[in-house]
Amino acid sequence: MDSVSKTFTIGELARRTALPVKTIRFYSDEGLLPPTDRTHAGYRLYDTRSLARLELIRTLRELGLGLEDVAEVLASRVGVPQLAARHLEALDEQIRRLRLRRAVLRAVVKRESELEEVKLMNKLASMSDEERVRLLDEFWAEMMSGLTLDPEFAAMMRSAKPTLPDDPTPEQVEAWVEFAELIQDPSFRASIRAMSERQSAAIEAGEQMLPAQTLRENWSAWSERAQEHLAAGVDPASAEGRALAEEIVRASNDVPAGDLADQIDAGNDPRAERYWQLLAIMNGWPPVPDRARAVAWIAAALRAIRS
Repeated sequence: MDSVSKTFTIGELARRTALPVKTIRFYSDEGLLPPTDRTHAGYRLYDTRSLARLELIRTLRELGLGLEDVAEVLASRVGVPQLAARHLEALDEQIRRLRLRRAVLRAVVKRESELEEVKLMNKLASMSDEERVRLLDEFWAEMMSGLTLDPEFAAMMRSAKPTLPDDPTPEQVEAWVEFAELIQDPSFRASIRAMSERQSAAIEAGEQMLPAQTLRENWSAWSERAQEHLAAGVDPASAEGRALAEEIVRASNDVPAGDLADQIDAGNDPRAERYWQLLAIMNGWPPVPDRARAVAWIAAALRAIRS
């Protein structure tokens, strides 16, 4: 008997492929591996083409394809590359979720979290980037609704989005959990809304505001200098303090120093600074230092040159 016409029983197929008889029979019952022939006693027989077909079935199953997808490949209704691409996309998503789960578990171990916190961490960490962005967009929509705000400032605040990497660290997961809790905290929302309302009222009253571009381009350097002066025990009313305050006024299109001081004090909620610190952790930005006291020092320096 030549190799083409040679037939095998299920038991012989099992020995040749190291697959369980039960598995081969299941594939046969499902129509994936139809028998080539039957014995007089009704037992199924398979030829060498069936052996090759069985090896293909095993390979596709090991790649994670379901029975329906395997059947489509065997029937030539869809090519292997197309199915592979489909399953690769699904596998990538599964890996992303597993990495998130791993990061949550590491954070749980690190924080020694209790059950309710574990549930919250898992729920928040499992959100997609789109869901995280939507949560933040809803926050700023409420904070700015119905108000007259500096368009550049509003755009700047809305543009910074939380984005966790595919394989986040426990610190990034913790930062997102804290961030999500922060923007949903009623007292924080009331504080940010109050800041927005004060800015809106000032704009409608014709008062000058600290330009958003100036804030974005210079604030880090100003607050760093103030931090150094503060650490050195320099008085805000000193020559150094007055020099920094005058520089800020000049860069702000000569907005009155007192108005600038009021704006800075009104926005100096440590939780607002924490907002940016958490965004930096999540997005892999440079760390945002604690500068609430330095900001208060700047406001005092501005008031010193007003008097």
